[in-house]
Amino acid sequence: MPFGLPVSLVTIVLLIGSNVFMTYAWYGHLRNQSLGFVAAILISWGIAFFEYCLQVPANRLGYGYFSAAELKTIQEVISLTVFGVFSTVYLGESLTWNHAVGFALIVAGAFFVFKG
Repeated sequence: MPFGLPVSLVTIVLLIGSNVFMTYAWYGHLRNQSLGFVAAILISWGIAFFEYCLQVPANRLGYGYFSAAELKTIQEVISLTVFGVFSTVYLGESLTWNHAVGFALIVAGAFFVFKG
């Protein structure tokens, strides 16, 4: 493991980084509506490349310590968290109570995935 860190920590940190890139690739262009579709697609693909450079090692390192279902669950919880921060900070959107309830239900689902 890099720097002697636990597999779980390295996996989660890589997945967080991966999700930051992917969230920006998927939604970052929304702030610049004057950007054409083709340009938005090509820029998003370029950003997504870096997402894959983190996501693939995260899943390869984490698999075995975590099951595939656990890896996917971790990724989804991280994705929602990153998206929540991104949409409020970068896009200036408000998260409402119904968003919070929906996200909480997904986190509750994650609890049951890990409850073995």
